[in-house]
Amino acid sequence: MNKENIITQIQALSSSMFKKNFFGICHGSVSAKLSQSSFIINKNDAFLNQLSDKNLSVLKFAKDYSWSEASSDCEIHKSIYENIPEAKFVCFACPAYTLSMSLNHDFISPQDYFGEIFLEEIRVYNPKNYEDWEDRSQTEIYRYMLEQKQNFVVIKGYGIFAYGRTSYELGKIVDVIENSCKIIHLAETNLS
Repeated sequence: MNKENIITQIQALSSSMFKKNFFGICHGSVSAKLSQSSFIINKNDAFLNQLSDKNLSVLKFAKDYSWSEASSDCEIHKSIYENIPEAKFVCFACPAYTLSMSLNHDFISPQDYFGEIFLEEIRVYNPKNYEDWEDRSQTEIYRYMLEQKQNFVVIKGYGIFAYGRTSYELGKIVDVIENSCKIIHLAETNLS
């Protein structure tokens, strides 16, 4: 797949996820693997609903000056690409219902059809100490994905890191997680 096609896919994915409030103005990141040693990711000051060539950075796995402009999540994206060969697209999203559920649950059990079919039970990862989370996250996230044999991790009070072989697969997993959490929330609210 050529770079222009990948950029088009990232733009469509990012715009869709922004419209669904999976990204905030300053929270979130999206990337795609370009080769065995490089990937493209949004810059740290990018508005994720308006991605273009100007606010994307191509990064080689070997750090250089271009890393300083890239999203602060670039180390995590790199570690996922390096350690999980099937990862072609990666994102960090902060959907509100998932974040809310993660604060009060160790496990999230989807009750809707799509959640049960695609997710089963979601274990919430607790980083415990947010003070050094940034340093630990680049290793703990990909290891957790490998241990759990799943392409996402819901992190307590933080958000979702996920990967997919395609941009559609990536968008779908985040959407299914958030919709399941929203349905649980609405069902619990209606019972009160």
